[in-house]
Order: sequence, then C-alpha cells, then structure tokens
Amino acid sequence: MNLPLSILDLAPINKGQSVGDGIAASVALAQKAEAFGYRRVWYAEHHNMSSIASSATSVLIAHVAANTSTIRLGAGGVMLPNHSPLTIAEQFGTLASIHPGRIDLGLGRAPGSDQLTARAMRRDPNSSDRFPDDVLELQGYLGKKSLVPGVSAVPGQGTEVPLYILGSSLFGAQLAAAFGLPFAFASHFAPAALLEALAIYRRDFQPSTQLDEPYAFAAVNVIAADTTQEAQRELLLVKRARVSLLYGRGGRTFTDEEADLVIESDAGRQVEQMVRYSAVGTPSEVRDYLEEFSELTGADELITAHQSSNTASRLRSVELTADAMALATAG
Repeated sequence: MNLPLSILDLAPINKGQSVGDGIAASVALAQKAEAFGYRRVWYAEHHNMSSIASSATSVLIAHVAANTSTIRLGAGGVMLPNHSPLTIAEQFGTLASIHPGRIDLGLGRAPGSDQLTARAMRRDPNSSDRFPDDVLELQGYLGKKSLVPGVSAVPGQGTEVPLYILGSSLFGAQLAAAFGLPFAFASHFAPAALLEALAIYRRDFQPSTQLDEPYAFAAVNVIAADTTQEAQRELLLVKRARVSLLYGRGGRTFTDEEADLVIESDAGRQVEQMVRYSAVGTPSEVRDYLEEFSELTGADELITAHQSSNTASRLRSVELTADAMALATAG
C-alpha cells in the first residue's frame, strides 16, 4: 500500500516522567519516524494540561529539528487566535530559514485550552471570528508581499512556509477549500463530521498558488503491539487517561476502578466516541484497519496518533506500523 503516513505527536508526559523526559521522548519518536519512513511529525498547541508538553510548539519543533536531519516537522497545529499572525510568521520563518524545506504550519481556530487559560493568555473572545482574515495575513507575511502596508516578517518573508488548515467540523473544510489549502481532519478525537467534511472540502476546493488540487489528511489513533492482548491493554489505559482529561479538572484524580466505571457509564460514551477511529492490535491487524480507513476516507495522507501509556510502547508502535505498511527506509 503506497499511502504516506505521518505522525501527530502530542508530546505526552507519561506518569512518572518529568517535562524533560517527555520532550526527550518526542525527540526519540521523531528520530524513529525519520528512520522508518514516515513523511512528517506534527505537534499540537495545548495549554494548561499537565500531561502534554507541546504548548510552546515552535520551540519544540526547533529542538526536534536540531536532532533530526530530513523528516518534515510542523505544527498540527498552532491555534492562530491565540497569537498575532506576525509573531507566528516570524517564528516559523525562523524555523524555515534554519531548516529549509522541512517546516509545516498547520493552523486551527480552537483555543487549545479551557476558558480560564484563555483569559490568562489574554485571548480576545472574538479572535476566532477573525481566523480567516488572520490566515490570509499570515500567508502574506510568509509570501512575497505583506497584506499590511509597511510591515514585513523578518525572518519569514519569502520563505513560503506551507500552510495547512486543521479542523474537527465543517468550517475548517469550507475554509481550506475556499483558500486552496491542504486540509487535515482531527478524526483521532472528534470523528463525527469526518466524511462530510472531506466531501465538502473536495467538492468546493479552489486551486491556489500553493495547491492545484485537494489534498486531505485524516487522523487515526494507532496502537500497534506484538500481541493483540498487549495492544488492547494499552487501549484501556488510553481510555482511562481520557477520563481524567475530560472529567478531571480542578485536580480531580481517578483510580483505575473509578475510570472504568466512567467508561462503562453513559458518560463513557464520549470517551468511546473519541477513539472511534483506532487501529489497535498486531501489525497485521493495524495494517488491515489502516487500509480500510484509507478506503473509507480517500485520504491522501494519514496522520497517525500513537496512543500508548509509556515511551517504549509508543516507539514500538511507530516501528511496527511502519514495517506493517512497508514504510521502512533504514534499520
């Protein structure tokens, strides 16, 4: 199967790890992905989450890029309403100047945080409404002509860092189509509108200077292990972690028994829905699922989110998946 695979790395801080440990694990994952033929690794902007180390997305990308050689790296994505377009253009223009031809910039309009955190970031409540205009302003800064007279991004201007629109609803699909940009759907945690969004994107796509025809990504959870039982155990741990993420605000913690009760209750339906698209099992089982998912979505590229409770299992999943899909380019 000749389908490009990439990785969304949530830069997790696993139980018992420090932030430094989590970042080191992200470096190891990118090195593994590079060696085994994945096309790119993306990092998502999240804030005020004790288990995620990718809040300063551009800084993390810079560190990983300095410790890899060829793999594309980028944001999947930067939540643009949290920032001025000029600042993001300067950050990613700097990255592209240091690592030419390797940097992607995926853009989302969600806050990437809760309301309290949004206020702490001085986020304008209406900033999401300006997202389409901000995308165009950012594109101008990274292109040859700024849309803001007298203001240029240095570094940034002329780097033509490729933009990608991320979404978990129909809005992102419509915007990506109108602007002629690649579109990535976050079906690894918000699967409901996946197929409709992709259909709208392809139907309404308008060619642009960046892209001649639609290019769609679909995200899918992956847990590849040496045995089905091991993979299913990891899936249960992932679901328990989602319970804490969804219902553990304010310092609330859940025992394994409490988390399992939540999963089995009506409240657990949201957890089950979030992992609706998940390739879980041995390499052959994961391959079969990814091939079916590819046929279902018609995606041009799959973004795999390797969901494991520890670094060793996550790296093993990356390796087994590459071998199963015949990606490997080096030992």
